[in-house]
Amino acid sequence: MEIAYLCDHPSLAPALAQAHVDAFGGLLPDWTVEQALDELRTHDRRRAIPTTLIAIGDGDWLGSVSLLQNDHDDIRQYSPWLASLYVKPEARRHGAGRLLVTRCVQEAAALGIDRLYLYCTDAVDYYRALGWQVHDQLQLGPLFVTVMAIDLVSCDSKDRFHAR
Repeated sequence: MEIAYLCDHPSLAPALAQAHVDAFGGLLPDWTVEQALDELRTHDRRRAIPTTLIAIGDGDWLGSVSLLQNDHDDIRQYSPWLASLYVKPEARRHGAGRLLVTRCVQEAAALGIDRLYLYCTDAVDYYRALGWQVHDQLQLGPLFVTVMAIDLVSCDSKDRFHAR
């Protein structure tokens, strides 16, 4: 499995846009696949915000994660964000999610970011095991979400990061 930039594999963007709307559309009921695709097309640079990373294995994408300046209009007080972590159901429990999160954190650290945020509804324990801490809890549209944060100090070459 390798982690690559979506901008290096633009042909995967339509399938990824569909997966994102299917997985996360509950938070944005009016969000369309076309809008998701338009947004992913703006992730056209490496080591930048915004960017999307993809896990690739056996010639197909297995999952993705994005690094965004803003992940929801109602929570702009926190920034930047690890967002839209998604792993195809058939690829889960093989480490793709962990690798995507780790690489996204590394990307943020390389950009000089001191603190990175994410929000989730039911994956608090998963992210806590990866070094994230609960930062806030709030109502976001129809859902109650937990905002988590990780303070970045440094990254090393073994796909690991150190949190303070």
